[in-house]
Amino acid sequence: MTYIINEKEDFSIFLPIAEPGRIIAKQFAGEQPTPEKAERVMFNTLAVWIANDYLQMLGIPTNISNSDSWNPVARLCADVADLEVTGIGKLECRPLKTSQTLCSIPAETWGDRIGYIVVEIDDSLRQARLLGFTPIVATEQIPVSQLQPLENLIDRLHDLRQAATARVNLSQWFDRVFETGWEVVETLFATNRLDPVFTFRGGDVSDIDESESGVIQRGKAIDLGMQLAGENIVLIVELEAESAQKTNICLQVHASDRANYLPAGLKLSILDDSGATFMEAQARSADNYVQLQFSGKPGEHFSVSIALDDASVVEDFVI
Repeated sequence: MTYIINEKEDFSIFLPIAEPGRIIAKQFAGEQPTPEKAERVMFNTLAVWIANDYLQMLGIPTNISNSDSWNPVARLCADVADLEVTGIGKLECRPLKTSQTLCSIPAETWGDRIGYIVVEIDDSLRQARLLGFTPIVATEQIPVSQLQPLENLIDRLHDLRQAATARVNLSQWFDRVFETGWEVVETLFATNRLDPVFTFRGGDVSDIDESESGVIQRGKAIDLGMQLAGENIVLIVELEAESAQKTNICLQVHASDRANYLPAGLKLSILDDSGATFMEAQARSADNYVQLQFSGKPGEHFSVSIALDDASVVEDFVI
């Protein structure tokens, strides 16, 4: 594939629109109920196709088929132009027609994207120009003159990938790939207790056959230091893939000795990618565990905080 970097045009990059891209864009457009919607889908699809070509050319892995813009229901119901960057998140790829100077960015994409790339599509639908990038937006229209150079996008993707590598990759657990420290649950507890301990949605942990049930469980010892007199607690994560786009997650925190109760006031919190708490549970005086359940989509990030008084530990995850 050939491309041209035009330094006199604010470092914009010209790329040809290959025939397969035009065919797919016309196919997606032909599924729409009105001419206006068809044109929007046509240009959205071409913008995503070109952004995908650009990132692939740079060796940045993407999963275009897993993007909402490649989902017929999402295309019909919303103005979607996203591209999934593997292991990082979704990049919004907004199209412009030739000579337009303002780019429209739907408000529903503002909090769910790792960045926004603007792509100008020429009238012949045979050539595109990547105009620039912005990491965040807070208005439905952004002037082209305010876009950052594309090299800033590459830097951002690099930084996000480095951050993602420090996260526990839960999707890999279904392939039996586990990060260091995450162990079979039974090995993390004292062995002097004979009666059953706890249950998840799938039943008693000792009864679950991961190979047959599709449920994955692992645990990790968490050290909160002097607040627990040197004793660890255990964070347990249970996963169940409800569909290709939805993973059910159950979190529990237990004392490492199953005969003990958790200290009153211990908090288990789930934080979103911005660090805001969206779920929380707190142990009472007679609780031997606390639990939270939620669902997420592949590529989504979240963190788990376990806190007692001034001590806390945070574990970062990507689904």
